Amino acid sequence: MTGAKPERRRSFFPDLDTWFGREFPGLPGWRPGSAAHSIPVEVSTGDDGVCTLRAELPGVDPDDITVTADDNLVTVSAEHRESAEDKEHSEFRYGVFRRTVRLPGTVPTNGVDASYADGILTVRIPMPAQDTRTARTIAVKRAAGDEENRS
Repeated sequence: MTGAKPERRRSFFPDLDTWFGREFPGLPGWRPGSAAHSIPVEVSTGDDGVCTLRAELPGVDPDDITVTADDNLVTVSAEHRESAEDKEHSEFRYGVFRRTVRLPGTVPTNGVDASYADGILTVRIPMPAQDTRTARTIAVKRAAGDEENRS
């Protein structure tokens, strides 16, 4: 070993290596056409055991919002369509929006309520009481055929 440090190779275009997989510089908010925008959410649980999920969806028609539940996952998806009028400047987000949130327990099949007002979707989920005890006794049963071995 000569003690020389190995030569470090550098890309001819170092910035190009970091462009892909994230926003392009100078184009804030650029995303592939097939990508879904994320929805800002708040999740809280009250003393009454009701979990409240609030999702910020300004300008979305309530008929274009879908809420689905699978086990302990709640998914909110929506589509905000752009109007046909010409605009000189727009910072609105159009397209598909989607967000999945993991809740502390399984979403019940009954009692879930969703409402939309002033650009906020509110989903109220009555969560079943959780058994918080960790220590417990497990009953031991005699295996079938074990009585023959006892003699």
